[in-house]
Amino acid sequence: MLIFAKNFFFTGIPPYPEMKHFNEYSGFNLSQINKDVLEQWQREGLFERSLSVREGCPSFVFFEGPPSANGMPGIHHVMARTIKDIFCRYKTMKGFHVKRKAGWDTHGLPVELGVEKGLGITKEDIGKKISVDDYNAACRSEVMKYTREWEALTSRMGYWVDMTDPYITYDNRYIESVWWLLAQLYKKGYLYKGYTIQPYSPAAGTGLSSHELNQPGCYRDVKDTTCIAQFTCTDPLPAMTGWGTPCFIAWTTTPWTLPSNTALAVGPAIDYNIVRTYNPYSGEKITVVCAAALMGSLFSAKAKDLPLDSYAKGDKAVPYEVVATVKGSELTGLHYEQLFPWVNPGEGAFRVIPGDYVTTDDGTGIVHIAGTFGADDLRVSRAAGVPPLHLIDRDGNIRPMVDLTGRFFLLSDLDPDFVATMVDTDQYSRWQGRYVKNAFDPEATPDTETLDVALSLDLKAQGKAFRIEKHTHSYPHCWRTDKPVLYYPLDS
Repeated sequence: MLIFAKNFFFTGIPPYPEMKHFNEYSGFNLSQINKDVLEQWQREGLFERSLSVREGCPSFVFFEGPPSANGMPGIHHVMARTIKDIFCRYKTMKGFHVKRKAGWDTHGLPVELGVEKGLGITKEDIGKKISVDDYNAACRSEVMKYTREWEALTSRMGYWVDMTDPYITYDNRYIESVWWLLAQLYKKGYLYKGYTIQPYSPAAGTGLSSHELNQPGCYRDVKDTTCIAQFTCTDPLPAMTGWGTPCFIAWTTTPWTLPSNTALAVGPAIDYNIVRTYNPYSGEKITVVCAAALMGSLFSAKAKDLPLDSYAKGDKAVPYEVVATVKGSELTGLHYEQLFPWVNPGEGAFRVIPGDYVTTDDGTGIVHIAGTFGADDLRVSRAAGVPPLHLIDRDGNIRPMVDLTGRFFLLSDLDPDFVATMVDTDQYSRWQGRYVKNAFDPEATPDTETLDVALSLDLKAQGKAFRIEKHTHSYPHCWRTDKPVLYYPLDS
């Protein structure tokens, strides 16, 4: 291919008349052949000639997806650029004029953090210990640190791209062009404001990409309080009646999201048992719905044959009786009472909906849905027409129940008109300002009760907790701060 490339393919232009023959090589030294071909391309200016001979031809526009020069290039960049190069050379051979404009991605936060670490400063020091101009100059220098290495790699691998006039994402010309393009989309009515659920680091104050979360050490085993909550059904199937309170039970490793619950998801094809039993904490009669495949993890095998009326509050073995088995599709559309009735999300909430990702691997086979804190939750609740539970802050922004620092919103930080519409501000005020994870709380000590524990115990006191226990699971952490992340609705 390299011998052939000299004449035709890798030049990207037709053979020139003066090329009458192929070189013959006595040995197949790939490294030397590579150097010879590159030297010829540079000597004859083939890249520039591939542009000049196509002047006036139809244009194929290529702006390189820009690399970041604040880090060294790697083999994956060589692979990606090889694929890009193939398309540009092919289009040139097909008769297009292919200008190939290079670019530099000068993304901000990682560079800023590196500069601040190197200078021994924090964001608060900017304008005090260092001027804004000097800080910006340091960032510009840092972000272009490895430009020479990138240019050398570009040349050595034979990648044809014009690096003499690159677009740079911190340049005002680039920034203003992006704003202009957005303005055109806005004028055409193509823009709307929404949100998506993204990994967010309250400690760093920024969202995280999937690449950042997949770095070694970001996922760690942590022990959290989990809760199987009871959701009282208001329009039960006939088999769910006749024995205490009819309810759905759903397991969560993040009890702090339960106040934001708006739906329960079931697998339409999954078998669900309707079970008569007792609440193990309160001793009250209940009829629960759970996946048939998970009975062994939810009920003691020793209690299987015990008569229901033999139970006394406090007994370790809680008797149960399966009275019916139904498909998840038969449960969809049933309604239940809001677990924490603080805020009314609107019509369509608090019902059972289908979820294509529901499994019987663990939990109860019923998934608690909080559309403001889970990507799958948001997807299935939107598909079912279930509204998310939102608050409105003093600036008029639509927000979830948790602020960007990782704590329940203070009532004083919410819009007064919105506060007036809340169902129960007295109950909510008990929890305002509580951090969802102690790792976010600067005043937390090892003895500080977590919000997960507090909310679970509150449900237990109300007779709405079926099981509370510790559970070890893998959870993502921010690589910059070592603090856990939240899955949070960010504006899009």
